[in-house]
Amino acid sequence: MAKNDKDINKKKSHYFKDMKAELKKVVWPSRKQTANNTVAVIVFALVLAIIVFLLDVCFDAINKHAVTPLQEKITSSFNTTTDDKTSDEGEEKNVTSENEENSTNVEVEPTTDGEEKNENASTETNTESKEE
Repeated sequence: MAKNDKDINKKKSHYFKDMKAELKKVVWPSRKQTANNTVAVIVFALVLAIIVFLLDVCFDAINKHAVTPLQEKITSSFNTTTDDKTSDEGEEKNVTSENEENSTNVEVEPTTDGEEKNENASTETNTESKEE
């Protein structure tokens, strides 16, 4: 086993010697080159940040002045169509309530459609119109 330990130590020392030899072959940049490259990277990052900022401002303005009003118009048009339907139903209810005021014994029966059936009010209004 002592032979294996020597082989392992020999391989480790050989590795570090080879690594040191390779690092000596590397051409390192000068301080001026390093400073120039650093400035170039910082300037490039700033320019890119400015471009992204400007695009963000433009898209926000488009969203605020074009998309949002369009969405509001669309939702208001949907609301008006549903309001028209509910106002029509409200008018029917108002008609039946007026008939109820004219007659004292009005019976309102719900139908399967959800509309109210008002038989007595129509017959009583007919009799009132005949009397006049």
